[in-house]
Amino acid sequence: MLVSLGFLMVAVFMYLVLSKRATPVVGLILVPVAFGLIAGAGTDIGDMIVGGVESLAPTAALLFFAIIFFGIMIDVGLFDPLVRLILRLVRDDPARLVVGTAVLAMIVSLDGDGSTTFIITTSALLPLYLKLKVSPVVLTVVTGLSNATMNIIPWGGPTVRAASALGLSPSEVFVPMIPSLVVGLLIVLAFAFHLGVMERRRIGRLVWSAERIPARVGSGGSGSSGSAGTGDDSTAGAETGGFIDGLDPNRASLRPRLLPFNAMLTVVLLVVLVLDVLPIPVLFMIAAGIALAVNFPRVTDQSAAIVRHSSSIVSVVAMVFAAAVLTGVFQGTGMVEAMALWLTGVIPDALGPFLAVITGVLSIPMTFFMTNDAFYFGVLPVLAETAAQYGVEPVEMARASITGQPVHMQSPLVPAILLLVTLAGVHLADHHRKVLWRAVAVSLAMLVTGVLVGQIPFG
Repeated sequence: MLVSLGFLMVAVFMYLVLSKRATPVVGLILVPVAFGLIAGAGTDIGDMIVGGVESLAPTAALLFFAIIFFGIMIDVGLFDPLVRLILRLVRDDPARLVVGTAVLAMIVSLDGDGSTTFIITTSALLPLYLKLKVSPVVLTVVTGLSNATMNIIPWGGPTVRAASALGLSPSEVFVPMIPSLVVGLLIVLAFAFHLGVMERRRIGRLVWSAERIPARVGSGGSGSSGSAGTGDDSTAGAETGGFIDGLDPNRASLRPRLLPFNAMLTVVLLVVLVLDVLPIPVLFMIAAGIALAVNFPRVTDQSAAIVRHSSSIVSVVAMVFAAAVLTGVFQGTGMVEAMALWLTGVIPDALGPFLAVITGVLSIPMTFFMTNDAFYFGVLPVLAETAAQYGVEPVEMARASITGQPVHMQSPLVPAILLLVTLAGVHLADHHRKVLWRAVAVSLAMLVTGVLVGQIPFG
């Protein structure tokens, strides 16, 4: 019963979100509550949800202060030179812009934090997408795929979880998978180029007049972006030259004299983040406090700086706590454990030698529908113990298990992806329609590459 309810709950939620019959926040709250009550949770459902909220509270704090910190860095002009450089490289070509998005997201993803990657990439490039009439959905798809593929780096999370769950060194798991990572990134770049070419054909090229007003050239369809919330050209200054090179050069929040300090603060933050000296939410709290105090000494200016980014904060934090409802009910009712045991039980003995590849395939849907912790600490050990009876080494199972990350990172249970679509003004359903099949293709390519180079056994 729990297995059926678990799969049905996921199916109902995905249907409501993809069909746009409910927002992610509504779906994440009401669907799990309904199915939790059906599963017999009763009044205990309150404790389940509170437990989920407590587990995601640090993530909510991270996103809250990360948005404030990077929002301040954008306000004071830290990323203006980067935006100007990208615009010079992109010129008037949407295809260059989309490929540049993928490259930038891959580079920033080296810090291992998806939220940081999405904030920097979106803040730097979204104004250019709006100016060039390129769909913001393309931005979320390319950025999401780039970051998700890079997510298997040892400090990114899943590799450490897989290694810890099976008592291995993260380097044992990751280093042999570098060829798979390279192939995955190349496929992402190919997808980015294809999407860019499609956008180029749809909107044509743009030329810039002396007043910096864009004019459409050549054939192409409507300038509609196909996204929710950013399909028009209403961005302040987009048509009047106010957003020169993507950001308003005359905004009152600019602090050119503090550029070296802000750059150093950001570099120190990222270095300490990688060194794992303090919890990431604490780091962003401290960094945001320093950034506010130094750049905006007056209390009124500090309040105004926070208010400027309040809409993004509220949207993202609301979805994080809504996702906590689904996570709490999933785990509290025992649905996760039941689904994992059912999946391992239906694998025939004849397929035992192929369990590494089977694990890689299972990691695609399972890490989408459950948290990394639930999969790597709940499901993977069971699969690895079974596979050991057929001569499959734990490290080989761990390598196969991380190939599903390109799909996992698109899950509504991942707060970072909620942040990405919120910042870009894109509906999660629109993002999923374009990204999911591409993410599956990247995951399967990484799995196949691992088999071909001999790091994941096949029989």
